[in-house]
Amino acid sequence: MKKKPTQSRATLDRIEDEVAVLIVDGQEVTRPLASLPEGAREGDVIHLETMTVDPEATEALREEVRAARERAKKGKTPPPGDFDL
Repeated sequence: MKKKPTQSRATLDRIEDEVAVLIVDGQEVTRPLASLPEGAREGDVIHLETMTVDPEATEALREEVRAARERAKKGKTPPPGDFDL
């Protein structure tokens, strides 16, 4: 039986008080906020072995999200009138 490789990266999904919620292999995992790299923010990709932010992977993920939002908005017209979200 093959051992499943350990996921080496996580995405910082959100920060709740002093707890960081990370997405690792599609699952939510919590860590103390203090254990993350200084300056880490929501959306950052973090190497779990070194606990450092991967700026290239973070930018690639952000671009992927921007492109997905644009695809989702394509062809949709906003409703008439003023509204607040």
